[in-house]
Amino acid sequence: MPPPVRAGAAFGLSFRPEQAEDDAFLARLYASTRAEEVAGFGWPAEMQAGFLDQQRRAQQAHFRRAYPNAEWLIVEQAGVPIGRLYIEANDEVVHGVDIALLPECRGSGLGAAVMQDLIDYGRDLDRKISVFVEYGNPAAHLYERLGFAPDGEERGVYTLYVWQPQSAADEG
Repeated sequence: MPPPVRAGAAFGLSFRPEQAEDDAFLARLYASTRAEEVAGFGWPAEMQAGFLDQQRRAQQAHFRRAYPNAEWLIVEQAGVPIGRLYIEANDEVVHGVDIALLPECRGSGLGAAVMQDLIDYGRDLDRKISVFVEYGNPAAHLYERLGFAPDGEERGVYTLYVWQPQSAADEG
């Protein structure tokens, strides 16, 4: 079940399950997250596009294997796809497998709204929220501002950030 849209409602956001018809959008979204990095390789555009498609498919296969119970959600604004939110929940944690927005949607408060809705979802379920953040990713500042903290777990170039719900005793 997708997180309820509360903070995102002010921006006209909604979440819906990913569908096969989303493949072209998801390819464009993935490419947008790595375009700057891959452009630095100096490859011709066709080679860059092929590499990015191969990497996207490999990532997708990995996510499906590693997170078999995840929800694969498309983030929409006024009915138009602008991002993806992949989450997997268990009895202890709601893990943000992957969160990505198109470049034109970054830095405008939309990501903060998506994350606030994810936090509210965790609070409603009394579960912590976790997300791996790549070193140097500017989103780390957003996560910290929202109350996430690195927990010391690292996987390659990623650090696990965790948000913990406050108990009633902590709040009073």
